[in-house]
Order: sequence, then C-alpha cells, then structure tokens
Amino acid sequence: MTDSTPPKPRQAPDIDSLAEAFVVLDNGAEAVRFLKDLCTPGEIAALAERWRVARLLDGGGKTYRQIAQETGASTATVTRVARFLMQESNEGYRLVLDRLKGAKR
Repeated sequence: MTDSTPPKPRQAPDIDSLAEAFVVLDNGAEAVRFLKDLCTPGEIAALAERWRVARLLDGGGKTYRQIAQETGASTATVTRVARFLMQESNEGYRLVLDRLKGAKR
C-alpha cells in the first residue's frame, strides 16, 4: 500500500535559508564542496546541464535541437530553460549571466 499523504509544500523560509547558505560561500571551490554535500551526483549533473543550456541559449546562434545534442539535455529541458531565461519573472538566469559577463570585462 502506498502513502497517499500529499508532499509538504516547499517552505519559503527553507528556500531563503538555502539561498543564504550559498551567499556566505567565498568562491567556486567552496560552492562545489557545498553542492557535493547537499546534492546527489545526479542532481548536481542536472543543475550543471541546465546551467550549460542557459549559457548556450544566451550565446545565441544555435537551435534548441543543436543545444540538446551538444549537452545531452532533452529538448524539453532546453525549452524549459529557454522559457525561464526569456519569459519568466524570476530572471535568475539573466541576473547571473549578466553579472558573469560584467565580471569578465
């Protein structure tokens, strides 16, 4: 018999606390250490794949299908990342991409 209890909704304080944990890290190496403790290797790979898709979409010049083939991501993942990059109000991808571009100048 399966448990029919609905999953708990994500709690905003928990998400805020997680975000704050990332903010206190000093560099990429520390972030990798934290991610390795926090996530499974598969979860880290999925996050890294989405981030690569976002960077390729931002770079332009490639179709969704080309990006899917290059990254190994499904076309559904490429489409979802594109939607969040270009249409959704969070603008998290855009914020980080723009800051990284500014840091390289």
